[in-house]
Amino acid sequence: MFTKTYAKLNNTMKKIGVLLSGCGYLDGSEIHEAVLTLLAIDNADAKAVCLAPNIPQHHVVNHLNGEEAASESRNVLVEAARIARGAVTDLRKIDTLDLDALILVGGYGAGKNLSTYAFKGSDCDVIPELSSALQSFYKAGKPLGFICITPVIGAKILGEHKIELTSGNDKETAGNIETMGARHIECTDSEAIVSKKGKVVSTPAYMLETSIAEVAKGINKLVTEIIALI
Repeated sequence: MFTKTYAKLNNTMKKIGVLLSGCGYLDGSEIHEAVLTLLAIDNADAKAVCLAPNIPQHHVVNHLNGEEAASESRNVLVEAARIARGAVTDLRKIDTLDLDALILVGGYGAGKNLSTYAFKGSDCDVIPELSSALQSFYKAGKPLGFICITPVIGAKILGEHKIELTSGNDKETAGNIETMGARHIECTDSEAIVSKKGKVVSTPAYMLETSIAEVAKGINKLVTEIIALI
């Protein structure tokens, strides 16, 4: 308690952006991963700053039966506010936040809303505001964290730098990561990989068939490594 209070009073608390892609793993952010990331950041005496793009979701999925709700439409920023308890910033304003690092949370929204990976694989596109942010953070030497499926986004934008990323042991995803120029490293659900190139950390989380407890271990290690790199 004293450490956190002292950090706040002296304005030294590290600010880590947490990028969300909606709310719900089938069409947005994986909620367990998002909450565990926010918790790990807070436990590390840092400040989490939630962000999301102000764009329509690709589609809406009924999480009870897994079917598309074709008659519904939702906004990524509005849905992300459910996880952030309303405190979420439009990704376009990221340059105004003076962040020390940025972490991307997993879920199918990363491949449907933040990029087109779910439909195009290694030929995917990444939304311009995210592409610009990742390039800017990497160039500035600010740490980047990739959870679950989001390493494919890191590979697409930063693969030319030969960064190392993990999707656990998923062969198809690993192949796509390497096709996009990055190097894939196998990893367990409770571990995180720190790239030898650039300040990049990744953990597989729910890319593996695992428990929330094991996901928490991997995310805690990712956040610990991110803070050590700041």
